Amino acid sequence: MSEDSDVAERLRQLPSVDRLLGLAAAGELVAGYGRPLALEGLRAALDRRRAAIRAGQTGAPPDEALLDDARRWLEETVAPTLRPVINATGVIVHTNLGRAPLSRAALAAIQVAAAGYANLEYDLAAGERGSRTVHAEALLTRLTGAEAALAVNNNAAAVLLMLTALCRGKEVVISRGQLVEIGGGFRVPDVMAQSGARLVEVGTTNRTHLRDYATAINENTAAILVAHHSNFKIVGFTAEPALAELAELAHEHHLPLLYDQGSGALLDTTPFGLDPEPTVPASLAAGVDVVAFSGDKLLGGPQAGILCGRAGLIQQLKRHPLARAVRADKLCLAALSATLTHYLTDQATREIPVWQMIARPLAEIAAQAGSWAAQLQEMGLAAGVIPGESTVGGGSLPGATLPTRLVAIAHPHVEELAATLRAHDPPVIGRIAGDRLLLDPRTVLPGQERTVAQAVVAASGRVTRIED
Repeated sequence: MSEDSDVAERLRQLPSVDRLLGLAAAGELVAGYGRPLALEGLRAALDRRRAAIRAGQTGAPPDEALLDDARRWLEETVAPTLRPVINATGVIVHTNLGRAPLSRAALAAIQVAAAGYANLEYDLAAGERGSRTVHAEALLTRLTGAEAALAVNNNAAAVLLMLTALCRGKEVVISRGQLVEIGGGFRVPDVMAQSGARLVEVGTTNRTHLRDYATAINENTAAILVAHHSNFKIVGFTAEPALAELAELAHEHHLPLLYDQGSGALLDTTPFGLDPEPTVPASLAAGVDVVAFSGDKLLGGPQAGILCGRAGLIQQLKRHPLARAVRADKLCLAALSATLTHYLTDQATREIPVWQMIARPLAEIAAQAGSWAAQLQEMGLAAGVIPGESTVGGGSLPGATLPTRLVAIAHPHVEELAATLRAHDPPVIGRIAGDRLLLDPRTVLPGQERTVAQAVVAASGRVTRIED
């Protein structure tokens, strides 16, 4: 028999889809995944077998093997692409890993809001339609000192709404040193253009003076805008007016001072060994009329954009048509309210994971790193504890670090080891420095510690070239 005819014969020996459907195990697939998707899985399994036979594979696979192949295809197809991971990078607010993990109270609030109906836009006292903007507003005004507040779905949306509602068709004055770009290509000039406001740049990249702003103000000016240096520093020969100076200038010309503060800090960062970060209450006290910031950076809550400031201006934002397009949903508002309550009750550093990590004692981190290193050494891995630095991340406190202790794992195929760890369930994400994989306990959540060491041991055993 020729090779071609042998291949043809083996292809003919494959069962039909109908034959596979008649098996009891196929009935389980149909029950678990529905008939259309189960059929697709069976056809995919047969297609793979045909390709393998044409590639030279010998022997006819049993029906059970084809069903197992179909089951794996179905499991992979319906598996969520958004998966929990263990963050051992030492970057606390890791944008690529979802930024701030939520507190237990915030998670519970989400579950309660999601499980049934809620008074999202219903006034319980009046028995009629209400407004979702009231949720979290009282907490925000109490914590920041603002007259009014509004939560939307992220800070980019907050800035866009602020500029569109207050400045469309007019000029906004901003320093050249603040024309920032943050992660994902979010650029202040692009957002301003989208809002319909016209950008007026003043000063230079490194030095902008109060007189530069004053000279640029005219009858078509709508506002002065300040953008916080969220993810970079300008050092050396620099100058920039203080917020209070800009507020005084803006108010002299009957203009609002708008501030894209970004990080949303409500706590003083200096007691934790970090650089000073402007807080929202301090910005408003300095005279800022509207401040926009994130809910999922240093605030430590869900993804949200928050606008706080003068009641008349916030009311304009609430009434603008764009506010509906960027509004926060009930899950965001529930989690945000729970997070803000931690600040109100002076429990932020105890309950909010971001602040728990920032405040975590170095001795505790060192003890965990030592435990991991000892476990890995027992398994024959070249692991040790070295000093290192954790970062806040997420476009907050650029260049600021916290001392930490890292587990350093020397390995001849460190890239492959890291990739195998990323394939673990759950994936473990570390960072690579030279020929070493580094793991930082600071950002590993309680309850995940044992999994990290187990994952490293398992991954090292699966690295195919470990004995090369």
